[in-house]
Amino acid sequence: MMKRISWFRLIGVALVLALGTGAAHAGGPKFQTSPQASVLVCGGSMMHGDEFSEGVIAVMREHYRGCRHIALVLHASLPGERDPMEGRLQRAFTHLLGDGVKVESLHRRDEAGAKALLAEADGLFVGGGETFVLLGELQRTGQLGLIRQRVLAGVPYGGSSAGANVAGLLIGTTNDFPTGEIVTRAALAVFPAVINPHHPLPDAAEYGGRVWKITTYLKFNPTETVCALSNAAIMRWHGGHATLAAGRGWIYRAGGVKEIAQGEDVTALLQ
Repeated sequence: MMKRISWFRLIGVALVLALGTGAAHAGGPKFQTSPQASVLVCGGSMMHGDEFSEGVIAVMREHYRGCRHIALVLHASLPGERDPMEGRLQRAFTHLLGDGVKVESLHRRDEAGAKALLAEADGLFVGGGETFVLLGELQRTGQLGLIRQRVLAGVPYGGSSAGANVAGLLIGTTNDFPTGEIVTRAALAVFPAVINPHHPLPDAAEYGGRVWKITTYLKFNPTETVCALSNAAIMRWHGGHATLAAGRGWIYRAGGVKEIAQGEDVTALLQ
């Protein structure tokens, strides 16, 4: 007699198929890009008060040059934190791009309105917080595919911490707990690596522990590449190349780790 398959299992399988292939499937998630794609990932802690910090502001200004309507994705933060975070980012982007820039968070709108905002905006910024909550909400609402579509069409994407994590192939070395449910770890895949934000500097007490965690992860996932970024460090994918634009960063592979120099093109290391 055939075993009865529960409706819950069938629904789960259907969702995985609808949302994309996860890391458990052969080959894993595939990097998706276009000649127009421009993706900025930051290791976190990129703001100083109500402005972007001095070390990142030039890169941010270049990345968002010409943008006049920024959509904020603040799903990773608690609902009560989103209004004040939106206000801080509005002030930061006004300082960055000048008066008249429109900066609006998706949480101001219902689901249909949020998708409309993503379709209208000429710049995207995804904030930090809880990565699993962020990815789960992007999956649930269908915003994951829409954001990817906009990035491939040339809309600049910026993400800090959790927002950087979801730009990668999958969320693998996030630093945070699984505080939300996700269907698959497969993420936007608009940056060709797994991201590890907030990577400690070599003289920090926690440096050795982080290196051990990432190298252990790669023992179980030897085909993956991890791009690790310190606080306020920025890696940018632009014009078909990946370059460390600010701060300090490392590339981890199963064979070892390499610290990368600021301005270094690491495209070959990520492929």
